[in-house]
Amino acid sequence: MDDDQRYLAVRSKDTRFDGVFYVGVTSTGIYCRPSCPALTPKQVNTRFFPSAAGAQRAGFRACKRCRPDASPGSPEWNVRADVVGRSMRLISDGAVDRDGVAGLADRVGYSERQLNRLLVAELGAGPLALARAQRAQTARVLIETTDLPMSDIAFAAGFSSIRQFNDTVRDVFARSPSGMRRFGTGRADPRNCGDPAGTGSAETAGPGTVTLRLPLRPPIDLDHLFGFLATRAVPGVEEAADGGFRRVLALPHGSGVVHISRGDTDDHVWCRLCLDLLKDLGTAVQRCRRLLDLDTDPHAVADALGAGGDPLAGIVARRPGLRAPGSADPAETAVRAVVGQQISVAAARTVTGRLVERFGTPLAFPLGGLTRTFPGPEVLAAASPEDLPMPTGRAAALIAVSAALAAGDIDLGPGADRDRAAARLRGLRGIGPWTSDYIRMRALGDPDVFLGSDLGVRTSLERLGLPGDARSAGKAAHERWRPWRSYATHHLWAASRDSPSAVPDGTPTTTAAPDATGRALDDEDENDERRPEHESGRIATAVGNGRAVGGGRRAGAVHRPRRRDTAV
Repeated sequence: MDDDQRYLAVRSKDTRFDGVFYVGVTSTGIYCRPSCPALTPKQVNTRFFPSAAGAQRAGFRACKRCRPDASPGSPEWNVRADVVGRSMRLISDGAVDRDGVAGLADRVGYSERQLNRLLVAELGAGPLALARAQRAQTARVLIETTDLPMSDIAFAAGFSSIRQFNDTVRDVFARSPSGMRRFGTGRADPRNCGDPAGTGSAETAGPGTVTLRLPLRPPIDLDHLFGFLATRAVPGVEEAADGGFRRVLALPHGSGVVHISRGDTDDHVWCRLCLDLLKDLGTAVQRCRRLLDLDTDPHAVADALGAGGDPLAGIVARRPGLRAPGSADPAETAVRAVVGQQISVAAARTVTGRLVERFGTPLAFPLGGLTRTFPGPEVLAAASPEDLPMPTGRAAALIAVSAALAAGDIDLGPGADRDRAAARLRGLRGIGPWTSDYIRMRALGDPDVFLGSDLGVRTSLERLGLPGDARSAGKAAHERWRPWRSYATHHLWAASRDSPSAVPDGTPTTTAAPDATGRALDDEDENDERRPEHESGRIATAVGNGRAVGGGRRAGAVHRPRRRDTAV
């Protein structure tokens, strides 16, 4: 976009561009989101910035009316895999606050000087300024939604001193912290945001509890999103509750529990966080946003997938705002992808629940069915294959993935190089294209992954009259649906569970064949059993000492009869 196009978006008050860019008004010295309801400034008095930090660095303060710092994140950082995109995801996750600029530069493989030059050139602000803007936003949330002392808020938001906290809040918001609390929007009512205990007040819920809104770009299909997560909820770590979803979070300085529920309007969801330490608030919020895919632009996705004449147009129109759920814990997602090979969603939940029960760390304060954190990769890497409730080959693959993650040989964090991570995953025995691509789509949050070998995807393609073989499907997706192929995959998964009569009129249909057990197709776990990684349950695998180990059954494992690939 050029400045003329940006100004047209400002004149039209288009909410789709909130968080994509910011507009500074030179006559007032404030910066706003494009949809600010205030009188539109003259074009000659406007400057445009790709980040709030860039506007702040240029001397503009945040508008008190539209609150631009509370805009949804830019969808650009989900798509971009270059050093700037990787850096932005790491900064959002709190990497600068934890490791400094030197740690950030080391994670992306650049010198501090070069990284600063790249960020300033593209965003108008360096890593310190970007981290400062995020700390200011975290501080505002704590000031306006809790009764915590200002000194506690300062350190919880990541500031190194109270003076730095006071100066930053005054610079960014043109008010003192106490003034923001007096004139703030008021406390959120936990009764309206999924208070699992029904306490009715944030204070009685504990000192580490914060309730806040997570802004998003509507529309959003929350029924499908919560259903997708609830169907795969691991006992002890996740559960559906009170019409929403809650789970345990493993965070840099402790653990926490998040309860996510519907918002009062379609432009946000409620998020209630109970944290061991409030300094993890910013990181917890960003991980929840990635889990729910809240920074995406659903209009851009729909325009690409649902264009007139595209075979997906009908199923995209039936599910406006469908999200591609990410991950709150990439290492956990990788483990669950390996566990889920060759078995149904329900069986994978059972097996993973047993792993959590045996290897997970108990919570100090269990909440409902949430009792443990998911075991870290260093714990599973030290396990014996005989202790894992799965075939020996798959257990060896799980241990190999965990060991690579624990040693840092594979990075699945928000700043990871997606191509390098996928290549290294495929280099491990028992990890083939489907598993590595699934991990790339969910753990790495890549919006452009197509699982062409997945049986549910191929079945939906055949219903739409498209070739169902993996090679043809992948070629068609590459030509039609980039850079949103992950969303195409999710739409096809969702369509595979519809009856053939739900396919748009005029589309050739075939009846979805059940598997050998007579069970209907179940999203991504109905994948092609002929993939190399699925040989893990049938081929002897060398473990540790080089001795071949048979693929016998393990005590406590969930066994299912073998299924034929009915889509071939």
